[in-house]
Amino acid sequence: MNFTSGTFATGTVALSAAMLISLPVSAETVKTVNGVDIDSAVVDFYIESRTQQPAAQLPPDQRSTMLDELTDLYLITTQDRAKELADDPSIVAQAELQYRALLAQATAADFIEKNQATDEEILEEYSSQLEQQPSQQFKARHILLETQNDANEVIAALDEGADFAELATERSTGPSGPNGGDLGWFSPEQMVPEFSQAVSSLEDNAYSKEPVQTQFGWHVILREGSRDNEPPPLDSVRDSVKQRVEQQKLQTYLESLRPGE
Repeated sequence: MNFTSGTFATGTVALSAAMLISLPVSAETVKTVNGVDIDSAVVDFYIESRTQQPAAQLPPDQRSTMLDELTDLYLITTQDRAKELADDPSIVAQAELQYRALLAQATAADFIEKNQATDEEILEEYSSQLEQQPSQQFKARHILLETQNDANEVIAALDEGADFAELATERSTGPSGPNGGDLGWFSPEQMVPEFSQAVSSLEDNAYSKEPVQTQFGWHVILREGSRDNEPPPLDSVRDSVKQRVEQQKLQTYLESLRPGE
């Protein structure tokens, strides 16, 4: 077995975390390595962490392979040098962090299981998100330029009848330039404020008569269209809204545990 492989490392992390938690009293000894018992609970946990499937469903030959891997892990960690390293401060700290992370994850999952979002809470959160959602989306093109003078030249060319998409392809320094400056449909919050404000102030099929400056440079913008921002049906986002409510509950619980809060 290659002790530097990712497989071994993954198994080591999973097993070290498992070993830090008391095993069930009903766990049976599957094998003894250098005087250390390998319990059935550890074997099952190792198999499930490696294969991502229930241990009971693993074919006997694959289970035997997993047990061989686990045996190698116990063999190397029961050597005298490993016992000395077990007292190394950095290893002790890593083991402690793994234990705390695993225990925190289990405790958080238990809290959420006992404090699941109700239908009323899900509907309330969904409604709250809708209120924060912009009412409109815009379809636009833009030409990004390095200087204000360059932007004024482009506006002058547009005033004389030049095609916006062709100018964007020829002169824009932005990534959308090769596509004629096409940005597709977007909501205002997806763009930097200066850009969104400029697009919002335009009429459909109108371009900006003054250059718009943002952190990226100078823009000439063509607003091609606008539409109402249709919210997704609750059923299509129910799971994500439920998760958000439950995470908010967990965060509130955590804040209540902090000293002085």
